[in-house]
Amino acid sequence: MLRKVLTAYCQGINRLVYWIGFSASILMPLLAATVAFEVFSRYVLGEPTIWAYDVSLFLFGYIAALGGALAQQNKAHINVDVLYLSVSMRVRSLFNLVSYSLAIFFLSVVLMMSFGKFEEALEFNYRRQSEWAPSMAHFWVMMMVATGSFVVQFTSDMVQDIYYLFTGKTLIEQEPEESEQQDTLIEQAGDV
Repeated sequence: MLRKVLTAYCQGINRLVYWIGFSASILMPLLAATVAFEVFSRYVLGEPTIWAYDVSLFLFGYIAALGGALAQQNKAHINVDVLYLSVSMRVRSLFNLVSYSLAIFFLSVVLMMSFGKFEEALEFNYRRQSEWAPSMAHFWVMMMVATGSFVVQFTSDMVQDIYYLFTGKTLIEQEPEESEQQDTLIEQAGDV
């Protein structure tokens, strides 16, 4: 029963983080189109826009921040592999728990600061210091969503590592990567 609850929690978090990261990735073509339009407008038409720099800056921030939790889910962040890969899976889980705890502390501070900056942006009508001068409130909302998704992804990872420490089994079976699937198919074909 407990395993089902924990699995449902982790899978729910994984789906949420996946969709946040996927949504951020959809912004990439918009960023490319904004930069391309600015280059065209500046060098072909001779009339640079006042908004393209700010829009591209915000889009890049959205993509990077909102994609961070998905990168964590896919274990794509930097790791000290020399030490990490030379220890047992249980010790790796302990390493993960320590680093996830530190990350959650740091991200909680960022989340609280982002909320404070959001309130200030609304109260004092903070704007970006540029010719176009867009409001900054949306940026701090995005930072709260990004850090919140990172924190919940870390809690999901922690639940999985704690489960592994106590049981020696993985909570969620990972699908083998494409290269591993091809190796398995080749091995099976060789056995025939």
